[in-house]
Amino acid sequence: MAVDLDQFKQIFFEESFEGLETMETGLLGMTDGETNLDIVNDIFRAAHSIKGGSATFGFTAVASFTHVMEGLLDEMREGKRQADQTVINILLESVDEIRTLMTAYQNREDPDTDQAQLLQQKLEAIFGGSGNTAAAPEKESANKSEAAEENRLLGWHIEFTPHDNLLITGNDPALLLSELAYLGKMTMVMEDGALPPFTEMNPEQCYLRWKIDLLGVNDEGTDAAQTEEAQIREIFEWVEDECDLVVKGIYPERKASDRRAGDRRQPGQLEDRRQSDRRIGPRRPDDKAPAAQPTTIRVDTNRIDALIDMVGELVITQSMLGQLGEDFDMSKLSRLKEGLEELERNSREIQDAVMKVRMQPISFAFNRFPRMVHDLSQKLGKKIRLELVGEDTEMDKTVMEKINDPLVHLVRNSLDHGLETPDKRIAKGKDEEGVVCLKAYHQGGSIVVEVSDDGNGLDRNKLFAKGVERGLIKETDVLTDEQIYMLLFAAGFSTAETLSDISGRGVGLDVVRRNIESLGGNVDVRSVLGEGTVFTIRLPLTLAVLDGQLLKVDGQTYVLPLNSIIESLQIDPNAISSLAGDAEVYQLRDAYIPMVSLSELFATGEEKPRGEKKHCALLVIVEWADKRIGLMVDDLLGQQQVVIKSLETNYERVPGLSGATILGDGTVSLILDISGIIEMSTRVREQAMNTRRATGKRNRVA
Repeated sequence: MAVDLDQFKQIFFEESFEGLETMETGLLGMTDGETNLDIVNDIFRAAHSIKGGSATFGFTAVASFTHVMEGLLDEMREGKRQADQTVINILLESVDEIRTLMTAYQNREDPDTDQAQLLQQKLEAIFGGSGNTAAAPEKESANKSEAAEENRLLGWHIEFTPHDNLLITGNDPALLLSELAYLGKMTMVMEDGALPPFTEMNPEQCYLRWKIDLLGVNDEGTDAAQTEEAQIREIFEWVEDECDLVVKGIYPERKASDRRAGDRRQPGQLEDRRQSDRRIGPRRPDDKAPAAQPTTIRVDTNRIDALIDMVGELVITQSMLGQLGEDFDMSKLSRLKEGLEELERNSREIQDAVMKVRMQPISFAFNRFPRMVHDLSQKLGKKIRLELVGEDTEMDKTVMEKINDPLVHLVRNSLDHGLETPDKRIAKGKDEEGVVCLKAYHQGGSIVVEVSDDGNGLDRNKLFAKGVERGLIKETDVLTDEQIYMLLFAAGFSTAETLSDISGRGVGLDVVRRNIESLGGNVDVRSVLGEGTVFTIRLPLTLAVLDGQLLKVDGQTYVLPLNSIIESLQIDPNAISSLAGDAEVYQLRDAYIPMVSLSELFATGEEKPRGEKKHCALLVIVEWADKRIGLMVDDLLGQQQVVIKSLETNYERVPGLSGATILGDGTVSLILDISGIIEMSTRVREQAMNTRRATGKRNRVA
C-alpha cells in the first residue's frame, strides 16, 4: 500500500526549520565547558525528528548527516563529552548545513553534499575521540574514489522488535519476515533473551526480536543492493505503531580509523519508528519544475474559535434581514436600521479578527540575531551581549518578512562599526562587553523597532565633513544633528576608514531606508558621541487596511490615516506668520506648526490668492515621527476604514501618496503619505529659499 506524501512535505519543512531554530537557540545558550542536559536533550529531540522525517521522505543527505550529528549529541547526553566551544561551533555549522540541504529539497533541487561531507568528517573526528576539528581530513579531492566505494550500498541490516501487544492486534511476525525474503538473500538471528519461564508466559504476548541482514541475491534473482528502504518499510507499515524498527544500510568495510569514529549513519537510516516515522510508499519521480512554495501561518486556536463565533453572529443577522425583506413595509424601517447596524458591527468584528490572524510576534524576526551576534563577535574579536525587548509585540506577517533585511543590516552595522573592541572600551572606562539592544513596542497605530548600541556613537563633525566632500551639503549650511545623521542614508555614503565584508556604516543604508519607506514607514537616528547610537524604525501595523479620514481638496477626495491626526480646526488668519522662502507657520497655543497646502503641493487646482484660501480652508494637524505639520484642506468628510491598494504595483511610486483605495460609491481615492508630504514640503521650502538667495545675489551684483 503506497501513500503519496507530497501533501505532507510542506508541513514537514516548516516543522524542520522550526526544529533547526530550536537547535540553534539551544547551542547559543550553552556555555563553554558546561553541558546543560535539558538543552542537549531538546537539541537531540529536534535533530532526531528531522532525521526521521527526512528518511521517511527520502531526503537521504539530511538523514545521513543528521545521524552522525546525533552520535556526538548522544555522547553529550551520556556525560561522555563536555560542550566546549569547538563542539558548539561545529554543531552550529552543522545546523547551517542541514538548513541548506533542507532548502534544496524544498526547492526540489539536488543538494550539494560536498560541504556536508567535510563537516561529517569533522564530526566523526571529534566523535572518534580526537576532540579537535583540526584533525579532520583536508584532502577531500584525493579521497573521492575511496568515499564513493565506501558509500556503495551492499544491502540492509534490519532490527525488528515487536511490542508486547503485536500478537493481540492480529499481526504475525512470521508473515512479515517471509515477505522480507522476497527483497534479497536473507540471514536472520532471533533473540529470545526476554522469554520468561514457561509457567509465566502469556501466549498472546510477543517476547522475541529479530536481527536480519538482506545481503546478496535470493533464489528469485532479487539483489538486496537494488532494494530501496521504502520497500522494506512498506512491509512493516501496518505494525509501525506496534514495533521498534531500525533499518541501516550495509556498506563496504571501512578503515579502522573510520570505524572508531562510530557507526556512521548511512543514507536512509532511521531509528525509533514510533517517534519519527509515518507510513511511506515508494518515492515517485517528479520531474516538474518546482512550484512556488505556499506560505503558511500558525494561528492561536482561540482566535479561530472567536472568528467562528463571529461568523455565527453574522449568519443570524443575515437571516433576520432576509425575513424583514420578504414582507417589508415602512413600519419595519426601525428594525431594518437596527439590522444594518448589527451587520456593520459584525462585519467590522470579523474584519478585525481576520487581521489579527495575520499578526505574529516579532520574536519570529528577532530569533535570527542571537546566532548572528555569536558568530560576528568571534570574528570581530569583540565581547557582545544581545538584549531583546518586546518580543511579544505583534505585527503583520507581511511587514515582518520585509523588515528582516533592514534589521540585519542595522545590527551588523552596530556590531562592526558601533561597538569598540574590549581594550578600547576598557580604556574609555566602559565594560569590556558591548551591548546591542533590539526593542519593539506599539506607539499609536504604528509599531516601533529600535536598534541601539552603547558603542562609539556618531561623530557629527566627521559626518559633516564627509557630506561636504561628497557634495551633499555645503560648508555654509547650518544643519541640526538629526539632519547630519540622516546623511548616512545617502547612496554610497560611508565614513568607515576600512571596508569589511561585514558592513560599512552608510554603505547600503540608502537601501535600508528605501525598503522601510516602501512599507509606509520611516527611519531616524539619534546618537551621542562616545555613548552610542539608536536607529528607530516606525512601521504601520498592517499593509492591508487602515482607518482613514476622508477630506476634500480642489474637488478631489483623499484619505488621511486616522492615527496620524492630532486635531483639526478652522484657520484663524491672525495666527499665521510668514517665514523666509514663502513658508508659513500657524501658532497653535505655544507651538508654531508649519502649514502645507495640499493644493499647491500636488498642483491640483487653480492658483488662488493666499488670503482667500486661508479664510475658507481648514487646518488638519498631523504628526509623524515626532514632526507636526498643518495640512490646509477644503473640507472634512466622514471617517472610513479602507482597503489599501498599492500604487507602485498598479502604476508607479508617487511622492506624498502611500496607495489608493475604492470608496463605497465606487470612486478611487488616494491615500496620503504623511512622511512623504513632510519631506516634499521641506524640499519645496528649501528650493524657494535657495531661489530667493540666488535672486537677491543677482540683484546685488546688478
